[in-house]
Amino acid sequence: MANADYHLFLVGTSGAPVPFARGAHGYSGKRVSEAYIAMSGQRRLGGAGCSFHRDDVYILQSGKSPAIVRVTAVGRASTLAKFPHGGAPGAIAFDGVGSFGHRVLATAQVGKHFELYAFDCRGHVRTISKKAPRVEGGIAVAPMTFGSFGGELIAPDEHSGQIWAIGADGKSRKLADSGIPKGGDIGVESAGFAPGKLGRRIAYLADRASPGSPTKGTNSILRLKGGALLKAGVGAGDLIVVAEASARTIAVHCAASCSVREVATGPAAAHAEGHIVFSAPR
Repeated sequence: MANADYHLFLVGTSGAPVPFARGAHGYSGKRVSEAYIAMSGQRRLGGAGCSFHRDDVYILQSGKSPAIVRVTAVGRASTLAKFPHGGAPGAIAFDGVGSFGHRVLATAQVGKHFELYAFDCRGHVRTISKKAPRVEGGIAVAPMTFGSFGGELIAPDEHSGQIWAIGADGKSRKLADSGIPKGGDIGVESAGFAPGKLGRRIAYLADRASPGSPTKGTNSILRLKGGALLKAGVGAGDLIVVAEASARTIAVHCAASCSVREVATGPAAAHAEGHIVFSAPR
């Protein structure tokens, strides 16, 4: 799934985009610069009396009334919820691990502060933190095998170059320094965790055209074979983080402690944005 030109597209292994969620009940995004998306899994929330469904898409919508838009697997769009304090949405993920109650997690800047919220499948919201770190783009909940950070929300900050972990109790702590150049439109932006059977998968990441930025972008989807990640020493459960500028890529392994190493880079012109996603095993 890709969000481009304010519309959604399905993109298969051939690389050819297929329009999705068109028509009267489909999705047509407002002209916002970075409408990040996340995809849910199948999960019944007994306490809420509703379910998240596999392959439903959740999209950040900024503007005067910031919200999260839900697009079902059959292409019908509706508003899941509005952000409780307004502000500027910055990042979104689905908690497939369960430490946040299997909810949609989203951040927003409210004044000078950054807040983290959890939304259930009816759009009811709980504020996780009113003092979250400044983060944007691709965020992800860590598997429970990820050392002492298992089950926490992992979020890169391009401005400081740091990678943060936020617990379900709202407490934040620094996971690691990325070790690569930092700054707006330069530093770490995208996160994802390497799945099992990595050698039989392909990692995908958006490369957004960004005129006026340090790297202009190619308006394409980048890919990296799982076998190449394995050769670089990446294992299942490791964190992969990519910087906006040139898609410089690091891997973070956490057990008793965490180690960081650079494992790949993209085209010099690349301007990486959003989530890292993996194909199903081939």
